[in-house]
Amino acid sequence: MQIAKWGNSLAVRLPADLVRELGLKEGDQIDLQKDDGVMKVKRLPRAEEVLAGLRQFRGKLPAAERLSRDDANER
Repeated sequence: MQIAKWGNSLAVRLPADLVRELGLKEGDQIDLQKDDGVMKVKRLPRAEEVLAGLRQFRGKLPAAERLSRDDANER
């Protein structure tokens, strides 16, 4: 892979095989991590994936433990 200038930043063009393997689409966010001298690429969850995960918890909190908006915003 080659590093290129993109405005005031540097950019890396990802190979098509890696893009397919990670299931990346335009606009996705990725995280790069260095681990023992090896660079790891991880796709961050998309907004719809985060929302789908949150929906699993809908209605699961017992009524006695729920906060009203007034309680949540109380100072």
